[in-house]
Amino acid sequence: MSLAPVISIVEDDESVRNAVSRFVRSHGYVAYTFSSVAEFLSSLTSCVIADVQMPNMNGMELQDALRGQDRHLPIIFITAFPEDAIQARVLRAGAVC
Repeated sequence: MSLAPVISIVEDDESVRNAVSRFVRSHGYVAYTFSSVAEFLSSLTSCVIADVQMPNMNGMELQDALRGQDRHLPIIFITAFPEDAIQARVLRAGAVC
């Protein structure tokens, strides 16, 4: 029996979090949702979809925290406010595109 991969969605905006969760589930994945990085960090997952800009700890800090825990998970960053400097930083940290 094959289990579907778990994708975690870390997004502070509830409506976006719910929409992304529905999208992920519609493609056959299991989706876990978290409203903050702190809430997420104790979970187990296969992949993360994280907002770049969140209060307390942002998506890039999440990436740093995961690497600090030696957890090299694929991360999909989402944002309503794209910035070249942020894109450059996540690419330097190992993002594919």
